[in-house]
Amino acid sequence: MSFQLRFFATFREAVGTKTITREYDAETVGDVLLALEDEFEGLTGELLDEGSVRPQVNVLLNGRDVEHEAGPETPIEPGDTLSIFPPVAGGCSGGAEP
Repeated sequence: MSFQLRFFATFREAVGTKTITREYDAETVGDVLLALEDEFEGLTGELLDEGSVRPQVNVLLNGRDVEHEAGPETPIEPGDTLSIFPPVAGGCSGGAEP
């Protein structure tokens, strides 16, 4: 099946581009994430942790967070789009002091 995959921040750097289209023999979001970890060295161990999406990693399937669906077991269909966001650290905005 063919999927569009979108990457952000450090994941974009690991893949080398923002958007790719791939053909994977996948039935679930987890299958696609595992295939990505196998294909791109910079993603190895960054997406899944013991079968679950790693904490603070956000994966959207057609704009919906898979954690609000069935997580990595969420079914995926040809033509679907996965958007993958790495953990984001916050910082001080330099605003008012406490």
